[in-house]
Amino acid sequence: MMTAEEKQEKDLDRMTVKELRAIASETANLVGVHAMKKAELLAGIKEARGIKEEEAPKKKVVKVAVTVKDLKAKIVELKAKRKEARKAMDKRMVEIYRRKINRLKKGTRKVSQA
Repeated sequence: MMTAEEKQEKDLDRMTVKELRAIASETANLVGVHAMKKAELLAGIKEARGIKEEEAPKKKVVKVAVTVKDLKAKIVELKAKRKEARKAMDKRMVEIYRRKINRLKKGTRKVSQA
């Protein structure tokens, strides 16, 4: 079951900027309330009330090593799909494959420089 502080914290997050400014103006130690943005108002009000914010854990991004050989194989595969789309007279898919091939070609230049 949620405590009163947790409910109040969720209510603060859902309030509009006008409502937050009204609450912040009642708080004696906050100055320049009308120039603050929502995030600043929330931080100031929570600090004044002693509500601690829990930081979301940051996700680790793992980069996969891509070789030029892999990219070129993908380009060949997309060119075959583009050729099939041309035979089927599917202009939309031809354009999509063209853009994907273009991006991969740029990627081969970036990988070879790194």
